[in-house]
Amino acid sequence: MVLWVAAAVIAGLMMAAWAVSVAVRDASIVDVLWGFGFVAVAWVSLVVADGHGVRAVLLAAMATVWGLRLAVYLGIRNIGKGEDYRYQSMRRRAGDRFWITSLYRVFGLQGAVMWVVSLPLQLGIGEADRGWAPLWVIGAAVFVVGLGFEAAGDWQLARFKADPASAGKVMDRGLWRYTRHPNYFGDATAWWGIGLVAASTPLGVIGLIGPAVMTWLLVKVSGVAMLERALVKNRTGYADYIDRTSPFIPRRPKSL
Repeated sequence: MVLWVAAAVIAGLMMAAWAVSVAVRDASIVDVLWGFGFVAVAWVSLVVADGHGVRAVLLAAMATVWGLRLAVYLGIRNIGKGEDYRYQSMRRRAGDRFWITSLYRVFGLQGAVMWVVSLPLQLGIGEADRGWAPLWVIGAAVFVVGLGFEAAGDWQLARFKADPASAGKVMDRGLWRYTRHPNYFGDATAWWGIGLVAASTPLGVIGLIGPAVMTWLLVKVSGVAMLERALVKNRTGYADYIDRTSPFIPRRPKSL
């Protein structure tokens, strides 16, 4: 029941966002919806689930904090910036058909990914508690570390970009000294925390597919890989930064 309702909610959100994007000619709104969509899935799962235990409330709270922080951050960051370059590129290639191709290439695809990534929420909330589990504490601790890393990385980067003296330079300060993508690392870590809480039940173990897919996407597809292809071409000194700094998992920078 929970899985089907979550799929219906995600489909409805994506269809509505797609209609708005066609009207305003800006597919970037899907990025803001990304965080909010997980909040919706969590609370809808909580409403339709048979059991409302500590684990279910904990998972809903974790998803809410993570999703709203991300949605607000991206919303503020994107105000007045226009459509993201990724969607502009897709729009140029698709031409006059982008309005319809964006339905499945942007909104449909991200909706499907959202359903898969949110499996620990759906499965972890959908099963009734069977007593206290150590994984609740472990997962919550991992989540806090990940959320802190993600939020601090975003804040440090925002301050760096706001400083006119940073124009054209490589961000290699703070957390960015130890990993080229502290926000992505924090994002993945937070979802592993959510996955661990859900994995305290037999069915919830299947939900670990969610953080695994999130990590793969961040490292190999839409995160590190895509962003760095552009940065190597357009940012002087970024190749040297790559040579001395971990791409994902934080570690001390190499001495060159």
